[in-house]
Amino acid sequence: MSKYTHDWETATLVLTLPSRSVIAHHVHDEHQLVYASAGVIAVTTAAGSWIAPSNRGIWIPAGATHQHRAYGPTKLHGVGLPADCNPLGLSNPAVVAVDPLLRELIIRYTAPATAEDDPARRARILEVLLDEVSLSPQQPIRLPTAVDPRLVEACRHVEAQLGAPIDLEHLARLCGSSSRTLARLFREEMAMSYVQWRTQLRLHHAVRMLADDIPVGTVAHRCGWKSASSFVVVFRRTFGHTPGGRQPRQ
Repeated sequence: MSKYTHDWETATLVLTLPSRSVIAHHVHDEHQLVYASAGVIAVTTAAGSWIAPSNRGIWIPAGATHQHRAYGPTKLHGVGLPADCNPLGLSNPAVVAVDPLLRELIIRYTAPATAEDDPARRARILEVLLDEVSLSPQQPIRLPTAVDPRLVEACRHVEAQLGAPIDLEHLARLCGSSSRTLARLFREEMAMSYVQWRTQLRLHHAVRMLADDIPVGTVAHRCGWKSASSFVVVFRRTFGHTPGGRQPRQ
């Protein structure tokens, strides 16, 4: 017997969203897995931002106030789960891998119901979906929100000059701080180094630009990579495909 045997029906949604559209901050009593079968979806909470192209999904735990933003024409799928069903065991948002099987399960399960639907078959699809979610590796794709005013200012400088090669020493001078202080704040608040955070910031912006069909070379330049080839290497290592590679659309 599946460990997810249940007698409840989960809430689902499918939305077609134009690029740059926003679903304002809201909260659910249930967990939710959101997935964009076309376009890119970003989720923002008070703790940070998570972004997912079409081979990634975003897990949003029950009770987390969040906002959605679409980049590129986006088809958003959502699968809700009761608060006592948490296949990932997570209490914070996370980006998870969506392989071809999980993708098709999400699309099939969130399809509009018809009179011919078999409730038992639908329940079996959900059980397999949950099994696949429980095995989906988490992805280190997040952009935490800075709290300390010194770190807020530092992040603002970098984002405003995304294409500029600002190293930590230069950034400290811009902020009237010390590189040691900024390095400590990045470790404490972001749980990553400055360079790691800057890479995450660049990738967030890159994914958004690519969704708007901006050429790869232009994206690499605007986001601060020295060359398109170096950008492609980092992007492929992070997302599992090249920035020019088209993910399947639904």
